[in-house]
Amino acid sequence: MRGEKNLQDITTAHPDGIGGSPLRPDGTLKVRGEFAYSSDLWHEDMLWGMALRSPHAHARILSVDISEALTQPGVYAVLTHEDIPGSKYYGLEIQDQPALAIDKVRYHGEAIAIVAADHPETARRALAKIKVEYEVLPPITTEEQCLDPETHGYVHSPEEYKGHASGNIVHQQKVVSGLGVNEDVRALADVVVVGEYEVGMQDQAFLGPESGLAVPAEDGGIDLYIATQWLHVDRQQVAPVLGLPENKLRLTLAGVGGAFGGREDLSMQIHACLLAQRTGKPVKIVYSREESFFGHVHRHPAKMRYEHGATRDGKLVYMDARIVLDGGAYASASPAVVGNASSLSVGPYEIPNVNVLAVALYSNNPSCGAMRGFGAVQACFAYESQLDKLAAELGMDPVELRQLNAVSQGSFLPTGQMIDAPAPVAELLQKVKDLPLPPALDTTHLDIRELPGALSNTSHGEGIVRGVGYAVGLKNVGFSEGFDDYSTARVRLEVIGGEPVAMVHTAMAEVGQGGVTVHGQIARTELGVERVTIHPANTEVGSAGSTSASRQTYMTGGAVKLAAEAVRNELFALGRSRYGWSYNDLSLVGGKVVSASAGVLISMVDLLGDNAIDLTREHHHRPTVPFDKETGQGFGHVQYTFCAHRAVVDVDVELGLVKVVELAACQDVGKALNPLSVIGQIQGGSTQGLGLAVMEEIITRDGKVRNPSFTDYLIPTILDTPPQPVEILELADPNAPYGLRGVGEAPTLSSTPAIVSAIRAATGLALMRVPVRPEHITGT
Repeated sequence: MRGEKNLQDITTAHPDGIGGSPLRPDGTLKVRGEFAYSSDLWHEDMLWGMALRSPHAHARILSVDISEALTQPGVYAVLTHEDIPGSKYYGLEIQDQPALAIDKVRYHGEAIAIVAADHPETARRALAKIKVEYEVLPPITTEEQCLDPETHGYVHSPEEYKGHASGNIVHQQKVVSGLGVNEDVRALADVVVVGEYEVGMQDQAFLGPESGLAVPAEDGGIDLYIATQWLHVDRQQVAPVLGLPENKLRLTLAGVGGAFGGREDLSMQIHACLLAQRTGKPVKIVYSREESFFGHVHRHPAKMRYEHGATRDGKLVYMDARIVLDGGAYASASPAVVGNASSLSVGPYEIPNVNVLAVALYSNNPSCGAMRGFGAVQACFAYESQLDKLAAELGMDPVELRQLNAVSQGSFLPTGQMIDAPAPVAELLQKVKDLPLPPALDTTHLDIRELPGALSNTSHGEGIVRGVGYAVGLKNVGFSEGFDDYSTARVRLEVIGGEPVAMVHTAMAEVGQGGVTVHGQIARTELGVERVTIHPANTEVGSAGSTSASRQTYMTGGAVKLAAEAVRNELFALGRSRYGWSYNDLSLVGGKVVSASAGVLISMVDLLGDNAIDLTREHHHRPTVPFDKETGQGFGHVQYTFCAHRAVVDVDVELGLVKVVELAACQDVGKALNPLSVIGQIQGGSTQGLGLAVMEEIITRDGKVRNPSFTDYLIPTILDTPPQPVEILELADPNAPYGLRGVGEAPTLSSTPAIVSAIRAATGLALMRVPVRPEHITGT
């Protein structure tokens, strides 16, 4: 009994372990402006790299003359595709993108030549001296043009497709369940609603521009310091272009100023390495803000037609949908985005009969790929708009209609996959509905700062109408469709300065999601130590996969947990060997090995001595399978996550101005490993959804980007961001480490349609497109 009491006294949960909210190790530095980002990298004898980019969206390259640029004093190299020592193509999933344009440019801003010089201004002057002769071609930019290549042309010639595409279609996926959708099925519905919806091209709008430093090594390789989301896949794509084996290209994560999917593809990695390889000197590249808009992929713009049929009492009978995504000039992640858009197209609802076709197209618009929400954002705007439309047609409360049709644990999705973990969709909706509403606008004591338009003094309360709207979304976690998604972690336990210290080493890209904090929490929880250090992320350890798909806490956190458990077991084995322990009720707490039955406390310092335990483990999630191409059937996703929003807006119906007054959310996170970080993720994702709802869009005309700046591409500021109450549910997923669910993407789905729903409630307008602009409200 005495031993049990001692154990009880000692095993109080560590405040900085799982379930606590310790401060981020990089947080104070970032707030003070002292954190070193990739754009701050410096080497004494480094050169500056820059790229010459196409002013045309579609053109044949007739000639490139670099001779005058080479004579510019201070220029060390000018390279075109002819100077590439290895493969000329790369790609995240399909190797269809040239490292430097070869015979054609296929989008506005495509890189044609690169320069290395001793000063950025020298490099700019050299670029101006490169002469390119173009034959400008008609750009292929609309759905109609893309789907009629015999008339309007091919973005890539048919022989270049190499079997991965058909015409200008990169990828397509069908989902058919129940009886599909035919006239007999339609006859079962009492009420039918049809809508055609559009989502504009959204930018990730991370604040840190693309940047990095490539340093030649004595062994003929390259050391690349880079802001990225996926170190190992960057290496996998870059090394063949350099003509190097992967072990000669070493990547280290530099400080990342945001990502949201925009750093999953390559940007300047190949160009910096090519220039460093040619000159034998370190080469730094930092994009300008304008170049950043051309240098990374964006969210796929979408056109969607949805048709829902329901009984008079509100039960959904069928859904028929067609989703067309503009993938731009190169494939990037379009195939996987199509898989998500199609398989998640119904939302978190039980619908017995479904027919869906999702398509991604090649075009001469900017390339699109991964962005927070990854195909599910576009679908969520459409199906949630449809549910509002159906509720109005039925005269039902929109929340009650959603709850009536909500999935729950044990429900089957149209892909045939059963939801085998809690799915509290109805509860999430009820919780946001039950939250107190913000106070009504007080026109008797008016503060114009609280009005749409704020300090622009456009209104004094006249023409202001309030609306409330709801939405809920369905998002997958992790990679899908048979991808062997895994993460690697190394954990080392040793004595330093008379204390036990754990070191965690992974290749996880910390892009702001907080993994560097959570990994320390896991190590403290599993090893019972106070001091945990996080090794810089690099390719010296096995892959951690991409920081995307809400997967890092699940996957790399799971790997850290496995590695820490293995270290703990090794320490116990050492204790058994040394002291002859025969019992198995040991634990590690407060730097001591504890036996509950014997009341034994032994210091880790004494047990380890000068030894270290250093172990590496991989975490694999349960296997998935590709969706059947014709039916979409298959166990395609690892895990599902759900978030619901209630939006309150004030709309100046005369001027078309919108103020989001409040944006409340409720999300099931399975287990909040770091509650403060979880709330931050939900609020951050909701804010990006707000941006898509009312302001964010890359505008293109004939394939050319018209607003590549934060002056003309608008993102929410602190003045646009409302109070965001957050409710968290913790219903454990039995298949996940600690029962957790991925958090970061789900709030980006439902925030957009909730805000638009609220604007509809205020104005009575259909509003079929996001972002909602003033002219959509005023009609002028």
